[in-house]
Amino acid sequence: MKKYKFTIHGNEYEVNIMNVEDNIIELEVNGSNYKVEVDKSIQPVKTPRLVRSRAVPATDSTPSVGTGSKIPASPSGLIKSPLPGTVISIHVKEGDTVKVGQKLMVLEAMKMENNIDSDKEGKITSISVRPGQSVMEGDVLIEIGD
Repeated sequence: MKKYKFTIHGNEYEVNIMNVEDNIIELEVNGSNYKVEVDKSIQPVKTPRLVRSRAVPATDSTPSVGTGSKIPASPSGLIKSPLPGTVISIHVKEGDTVKVGQKLMVLEAMKMENNIDSDKEGKITSISVRPGQSVMEGDVLIEIGD
């Protein structure tokens, strides 16, 4: 479970905590097993795990609707800012043809540089930002058409 090294009056002890139930702790000290009773019940600490979804720009398109009838997807896709930050550099220009996964720009957020990649193939129809510009989450950065 947990391992500790103690030095008491110049003597070194390797302590392995094997099990904790209520107020009884099973441990191993330098290879010898012991059961220790403590005054109060020990609650195991449950550290919450932070789960953060990956920030990926979304291309807006019209979803299919109904039972079997589909509305065709929008011919243009909007690349939006996944988080607030500052545009550092733009790697494409209007009229360029891009592929899925191609780097479009670099956005600085929380002192980190984030690559904004294309999630759609097509032609850059407009670029709504310039280097040095601050953007908020959800702001349109680039529009990609067919």
